[in-house]
Amino acid sequence: MFSSLFKYFHLLFFSLFVINFVPSVALLTNETDKIALLEFKSLITSDPFQVLDSWNESFSFCHWVGVTCGHKHQARVTSLHLHRKNLGGTISPHIGNLSFLRSLDLGENLLRGEIPPEASQLSQIRYLNLSFNFLHGGVPVNLSHCYNLIRLDLGNNNLTKSIPFELGLLTKLEYLTLYSNSLTGSLPASLANLSSLQWLSVGFNYLEGEFPSAIAQMKSLRGLRAGINNFSGVFPPPLYNLSNLEFLSLTDNLFSGDLLPEFGSFFPKVQILYLGGNQFTGSLPVSLSNSSSLRHLDIPDNNLTGNIPMSYGNIKNLEWLAVTNNNLGTYDHDLSFLTPLANCSNLYWLDIGYNHYGGSLPLSVANLSTQMSWLLLGGNQIGGTIPPEISNLVNLTNLCVQDNLFVGSIPESIGKLSKLTGLSLQLNKFTGPIPFSLGNLIQLSEFDAHSNGLEGPIPTSLANCQQLRILDLSANKLNGTIPGQLVGLPSLSVILNFSYNSLSGSIPLEVEKLIFLVALDLSNNNLTGELPSTTLGSCIALETLYLQGNFFHGNVPDLNLLKSIKYLDISRNNLSGQIPIYLAKSFSLENLNLSMNNLEGEVPEEGIFKNTSAVELFGNSRLCGGIKELRLRSCPHQKHKKHFSAKLVILIVSPSLCLALILSFTFLFWLRKSKKSTLVNPVVVTFYQKVSYEELAKATNDFSPANSIGSGHFGTVYKGAFGPDEATTRVAVKVLNLQCRGSSQSFMAECQALRNIRHRNLVKVLTVCSSIDFDGNEFKALVYELMPKGSLERWLHPEDGSIERTLSLNERLNIAIDVASALQYLHHQCQIPVIHCDIKPSNVLLDDALTAKLSDFGLARLLLKTGKDNQFSSFGLKGTIGYAAPEYGMGEQVSTIGDVYSYGILLLEMFTGRRPTNEIFKDDMNLHNFVKMALMPGGNVVEIVDQSLLQEKMENIEEVNSQSTSSRGKEIECLTSLLQVGIACSAYSPRDRKNMTEIVLVLFSIRVKYLGEAGVH
Repeated sequence: MFSSLFKYFHLLFFSLFVINFVPSVALLTNETDKIALLEFKSLITSDPFQVLDSWNESFSFCHWVGVTCGHKHQARVTSLHLHRKNLGGTISPHIGNLSFLRSLDLGENLLRGEIPPEASQLSQIRYLNLSFNFLHGGVPVNLSHCYNLIRLDLGNNNLTKSIPFELGLLTKLEYLTLYSNSLTGSLPASLANLSSLQWLSVGFNYLEGEFPSAIAQMKSLRGLRAGINNFSGVFPPPLYNLSNLEFLSLTDNLFSGDLLPEFGSFFPKVQILYLGGNQFTGSLPVSLSNSSSLRHLDIPDNNLTGNIPMSYGNIKNLEWLAVTNNNLGTYDHDLSFLTPLANCSNLYWLDIGYNHYGGSLPLSVANLSTQMSWLLLGGNQIGGTIPPEISNLVNLTNLCVQDNLFVGSIPESIGKLSKLTGLSLQLNKFTGPIPFSLGNLIQLSEFDAHSNGLEGPIPTSLANCQQLRILDLSANKLNGTIPGQLVGLPSLSVILNFSYNSLSGSIPLEVEKLIFLVALDLSNNNLTGELPSTTLGSCIALETLYLQGNFFHGNVPDLNLLKSIKYLDISRNNLSGQIPIYLAKSFSLENLNLSMNNLEGEVPEEGIFKNTSAVELFGNSRLCGGIKELRLRSCPHQKHKKHFSAKLVILIVSPSLCLALILSFTFLFWLRKSKKSTLVNPVVVTFYQKVSYEELAKATNDFSPANSIGSGHFGTVYKGAFGPDEATTRVAVKVLNLQCRGSSQSFMAECQALRNIRHRNLVKVLTVCSSIDFDGNEFKALVYELMPKGSLERWLHPEDGSIERTLSLNERLNIAIDVASALQYLHHQCQIPVIHCDIKPSNVLLDDALTAKLSDFGLARLLLKTGKDNQFSSFGLKGTIGYAAPEYGMGEQVSTIGDVYSYGILLLEMFTGRRPTNEIFKDDMNLHNFVKMALMPGGNVVEIVDQSLLQEKMENIEEVNSQSTSSRGKEIECLTSLLQVGIACSAYSPRDRKNMTEIVLVLFSIRVKYLGEAGVH
């Protein structure tokens, strides 16, 4: 009986095992894997690169993109790798049915939602990467069931809540990355159970409290990244037990107290040590000099005292030493530590700024490593002169000695530092002239020497610094005139400040080239002449314009084109006349100072003139009117204006006003008459007069297919002509396909976007037509100027015989600059910024001179003031596959940086000749990565560029033989630089992209550097 009972329970146990376990493992077949993959696909709402198109019945699922199957277990899925595929949607719970899965990589996509708890069923999983997505919710507690996990990366998401203590059960884990989320709470002590853990990254969260003492058990730990949190207490004592640490970052927390003198002895293998942004006190540990592997020592923004130990010169591998913003030094001769640092032959970054160092700069500074790139000494009380031998630091890119007590002249030898990009000499006691040799610094981007005693004229040689973005020479004793060639540098885009000097003469006309400059300050000099409206009006990016304290005369200029102006000061001059009305209508103006001039007449009561705290008018005795808070006298016509009779008004009207009225009525009469006539005179089109369907049909030969020059999603474009032969206006007519969903919205978007924008690189809309055709159907069309050379698409990818030649490098670069300039205008210079949403070659049109003009604003959006920078209203997916920014795949709001991405792809296509949808781009390979690989060390740029660019020089063998190697190399360098711009623009992460103002400047500098003025069309 006992035997039968045993058999019964044995059978019962086996049955329960089959019921509860077998369905989840044994009964899950490869068909189950296929269904799980299809369920995964079903929740992917965006696949712009059509990665999952192969996931169909035409192929075995083991051959689907990203899927790898094992050779055992009936070909079960062992790996799913869809890294950086721009996939949007959520992660299907069915992912848990892939029971043989060992590796899952969905990193760098656009996935949202929570991590499904069913992922805990992946008992075989070793590698799980969901980083760089938009996942939210908490870290799933039951991930602890994935007990075979070796690497878990959930970084750069939107995960919240605390770190589950259950993660401590993953005893095989070697890498755990939770970096850059919104996790809260403390660090779980259970993580100490992860005896195999080598890398722990929990930085950039909201973690707090002290490190648990149990962390000392993590003997295998080589890297700990815990910076940018709210951890507190003294330097965590448990960490002193982790002798294998090679990377330690505690930056930007609330740690305090002294570092132990034996600090370096506890970490003999440390290579990277980041402790900045805390509240550490005491001295720098001398024992760190025994850390022979130490490469980066970064302890800025603390309360350290004492000095840099002399023994730090023994750290042979030291590359980076930053102790800025502490209390090191005693304002005495305490820079002797610089001498032994010369032994650190790899040192390229030395920052001792904003401490208490004093005394003269020793000559030994010139003996520092020739690898030295950044030498930052500012914010101390270092005196004496800068030794001429500073030129020995041949790789120096940034020399910052600002806010010290340096005297004497600026060494001529600085002009030998050919790689210098930043030179900060401000707030010292330098005297003498600015060295002419500084013009040799052709890579110089920022030069600040304000608040010194510099004398003489501004050297014209600075005009050679054609990458200069910031130039500040204010508060010196400079004289002479402002060099026109210097202020005409188009690279100047941040600030140009010559204020508080003794400069004379007028404002150079070359100022009109500063179209990207944000701040111009010429105040408090001896400048004369009238303020040129056309010159200053060209500086369309200006936000700050200070011209006060000079001797300018004449009227206040018309600066109506300065749509970005916020701060305008033209006080203390000899200006006369009335206040221009445009100042009252400026929406951006925040502060206006017109005081101490000879202005007269009525003060407006609108705009900034309603805010007495934002406008200054005193010292203009003949001004009147305005709001009562300004306390100005009433204007003569204001006293009894309510009682004026109609007869009196007629009597006091001036003859000039009568003439103006007569001309106005004449113009209106002519305009009414012209509306009755047919569209013969092209001037009528320019006035945006609507045209009829009949006129457009006649102009396009009844919309003949022979006149069709292109078609798109929302309609067809026809060429046409209005008027007789002697006065013909050639046009392009875009006829909307109103049966296509969204075409009406496209029509309205294009009308709205183009209503008030004007730029040489935007196709001009001449008129519109909203009518009915001969059959009574609704008809809508836009009429543009005709671009005779067609689209860029046609030139980059010509059909047989469609073009007579290929575009040269010069022409392509000019086209790239044209398109960039158009986008820079749309994004940053329109009163209401415009986002294009569909940058691609077919929307770039060329005129007879191959000047490029951006067209097709059917998807454009106007900027809405939502409180978030660069955020626009949107609906649906914007743009074209291959060109659309990856973040649009998940319905993210369109943005300026989305246009930047599309522009980057356009650049890469222009210089490689390959479309982003080329069939060679599969799996992880796309146009961006294809070019990026070629730019890496060992890559070959020549192999990937459009070969026609290279062949154009090979057609004449004699020319090839005479062409120097350096000239050919220069072309390759130019192409490399342009491809690097394309890569930077098309970065996957929006935060890594530049704005169009920066891009235009870089392109201009490339053209000047490699092509010179010959490159300008």
